[in-house]
Amino acid sequence: MAKTGTDEPQLSQETDCGEPTSQIKNEWSVAKTESQNTVKIEVICTDDGESSTHSTGVLSEEQIRKKKISKHEGDGVPAGERDGGEVLRVPPLLCDPALSQPEPVPLTPQQEGMIQQLVAAQQQCNKRSFSDQPKVTPWPVSSDPNSREARQQRFAHFTELAIISVQEIVDFAKQVPGFLQLSREDQIALLKASTIEIMLLETARRYNHETQCITFLKDFTYSKDDFHRAGLQVEFINPIFEFSRAMRQLQLDDAEYALLIAINIFSADRPNVQDHGLVEALQQPYIEALSSYIHLNRPQDHLMFPRMLMKLVSLRTLSSVHSEQVFALRLQDKKLPPLLSEIWDVHE
Repeated sequence: MAKTGTDEPQLSQETDCGEPTSQIKNEWSVAKTESQNTVKIEVICTDDGESSTHSTGVLSEEQIRKKKISKHEGDGVPAGERDGGEVLRVPPLLCDPALSQPEPVPLTPQQEGMIQQLVAAQQQCNKRSFSDQPKVTPWPVSSDPNSREARQQRFAHFTELAIISVQEIVDFAKQVPGFLQLSREDQIALLKASTIEIMLLETARRYNHETQCITFLKDFTYSKDDFHRAGLQVEFINPIFEFSRAMRQLQLDDAEYALLIAINIFSADRPNVQDHGLVEALQQPYIEALSSYIHLNRPQDHLMFPRMLMKLVSLRTLSSVHSEQVFALRLQDKKLPPLLSEIWDVHE
């Protein structure tokens, strides 16, 4: 399909502190910007009283609300003096003990088994998705690409790909150790909230930085222009490709993607979750496994673990943009299939 040559707006890029040493204290804090009603995540590296601040992402008010921890004295960042707002603490999962470990710690047998199970489950679910490829409405090849029929066919093509992706995510979640321990209500709540974010992670995984295209089901390749012709808004398309490009730069392997997705699934602050304690307890082993895995395989990159987790923050923002996209589709009288309407809480 045609590759778009449209220049893309540059979003704010992540910047990391210099390579930490044993003398450097890596501290995570969050500065709230009142004018934007958002919370900005920052890395503050201090060494003998010196500090430098690097913006790394945006976190929604709802996500940080329950995780706010009071500022204790002597940490070098007075409340209210950064960006004119209040300084909040990042959840403990971002303060990785492995950042200061002198030597990598081998994975435990339990962690190795868990990672192998996750990767195998993803591969199995992918294979099942490939078998659904012939069922997808063909992308139209028409002399009049702007005809009503061609537009409807492109929209049907994309929604059917989305259905296959949702089914794959649900199948994978059922195989994630611990997920079936949750009540049915909490399983549904977690899946409804995390599905679009996992879809975006999988989209980033399939991004080709050379062609600037995304490939689904092996053979379906799409440019930004193709997304637009399928009925999606530029305001949603550009962030998808920007996020995909940033994720590809991290060069994650299958294990890291699988662990990141598992961590995303077990997010206790999702709407309508009832047993927050159990969800947090189920998430913790995946956080620890990802931390150990990264420290073992990327011993020189001390900030890779928090950098990866910051991508989950970016996904929250993208999820909000997706909600606006769904609303825009409804205004255009484009009806979503029942499965997508249910998973995204679209009420006709």
